[in-house]
Amino acid sequence: MRLTMIGKEHAVLLSEEAIQSRVKELGRIISADYAGVEEVLLIGVLRGCFIFLADLSRCITIPGCIDFVAVSSYEDKTRPGALRLFLDARLDITGKHVLLVDDIADTGHTLNYLLNLLGERKPASLKTCVLLRKPERLEKDVRIDYLGFDIPDLWVYGYGLDNAGRCRALPYLGFVKAEDG
Repeated sequence: MRLTMIGKEHAVLLSEEAIQSRVKELGRIISADYAGVEEVLLIGVLRGCFIFLADLSRCITIPGCIDFVAVSSYEDKTRPGALRLFLDARLDITGKHVLLVDDIADTGHTLNYLLNLLGERKPASLKTCVLLRKPERLEKDVRIDYLGFDIPDLWVYGYGLDNAGRCRALPYLGFVKAEDG
C-alpha cells in the first residue's frame, strides 16, 4: 500500500478512486451473491459507515431497505470495552436477508457483539460487509463476508470516519502519522 502526502496536513492511505473502485466491486459481488433474493436489508453501524453505506447501497442491484444501529462503549473504568446498544434497528429482521455494514473492524468487539445480537432475531441470513480491517489489532475472530481493504494499524479518518469529530466528509481515507500524535 503506497502512502501519499497532500500538503502537511493529510497523509492519504486510500485515494477516492481506490475506494470507489472497491465499493463498486463489492456491490457487484454482493449483488451476484444475493441474486434471486427478493430483498436485502442493509443495517449500517453508525456513525462511521454512513458514506460507505450510501455508496455501497447504490452499487447493489438487489432491492433493499436501509436501517441503522449504534453501539457505544461504557465509559466507566470498571468495565472497559463493554458494549451496549445505543440505537437499535427499527425494522424487524426476522426471516430477512441482512447485511451488516460497518466502517472498520479494529478489535472486532463491535462486530462480534452485533452479529450475536442480530443473530438472535432469526434473520434468514446474516452477513457482514466491512470497509476496513486492521488484522494486527483484531482480538475477536469475527466473520467478514465482504471486505474492502486490510490496512495497517494507523488512526484513519475520512470517508465517514472522523478524526476528533472532523474530516468525515473527505472523499479519501487519511491517517494520522505517529509524529502528529
